[in-house]
Amino acid sequence: MENSSNKASTMNVRRLSVPLTIAIFLLAWQAAVLIFRLPAFILPTPIQVADRFVRALSDGSLLRHTAATLAEILSGLTAGILFAAVLGYFLSRSTLLENILQPFLVASQAVPTVAIAPLFVIWFGPGIFSKILICALIVFFPVLVNIIVGLRAVPANLRDLMRSMQADRWQTLRLLELPTALPVLLGGLRIGATLSVIGAVVGELVGANRGLGFLINVGRGQYDTALVFVGVFTLVALALSLYGIVLFLEKHLLRWQEE
Repeated sequence: MENSSNKASTMNVRRLSVPLTIAIFLLAWQAAVLIFRLPAFILPTPIQVADRFVRALSDGSLLRHTAATLAEILSGLTAGILFAAVLGYFLSRSTLLENILQPFLVASQAVPTVAIAPLFVIWFGPGIFSKILICALIVFFPVLVNIIVGLRAVPANLRDLMRSMQADRWQTLRLLELPTALPVLLGGLRIGATLSVIGAVVGELVGANRGLGFLINVGRGQYDTALVFVGVFTLVALALSLYGIVLFLEKHLLRWQEE
C-alpha cells in the first residue's frame, strides 16, 4: 500500500511540474518585457505571440508551412533510419567493413550541417528533396551507432543456441537480435527524432519557399518577432511530439521486459 501511494504521489508531482514550469516561464517572460520596457520587435509579450499564433492559424499559413516541414521531417527520418539500419546490420557483422567505412562516417559528422546545407541546396535545388537529404544525414549517424552497439551486445551463447537450432540469418535477426537490441535501437531513435527537426529547419533556413524555417525567415526580415516565436514554438511542439511517439513505442514494444 505504501509503495502504491508513493507511486501515485510521484505521478501527481510529475503531472503538476510541467504546467507549473510553463506558468513560471510565461510569468518571467512577461515580467522581463514590462521591467525592461522592451519593444515588440525585440521581445514580444506572451499575449502578443499568442495573438500572432491565432492570426497565422486562421489565415492558414501556419498549417501550410507546418505540413511542409513535417513532410520533410518524416521523410528524412524514415530515409535516415532505413539506411542506418541496413548499413548498421552489415557493419555489426563485419569489423573489416567497419574499419574501412569508419573514417568516412566520422568525417560526415565532423562537418557541421549548417556548412554543407548550402551545398545540398545548390546541388539539388531549394525543393523538398534537399531538405530530406539534410534531415536524413543528421539522423543517420546516431541511429547507426546505436544499431551497431545494440546488435553487437547480443550474448554469444544465445547466438550459439540459435545455431544449434539451425536458425537461418532472418530467424536469428527476427527472434534474437532485434528483441535483444531493441532498447538501444529505440534510444537512438529518440535522438534521431529530435535531430530530424533540426535538419529540416537548417535546410529551410538556408533556402526554401515554404516550411517553418521559411516562416521564421519571413518574420525576421519583417521584424515580426512574434511570428519568429510562433515558428520556434511550433518546431518545439513537433520535436516533443516525435519524442513522445518514440516513448510510446518504447512503452509498448518493451513491455515484455517489465513482465
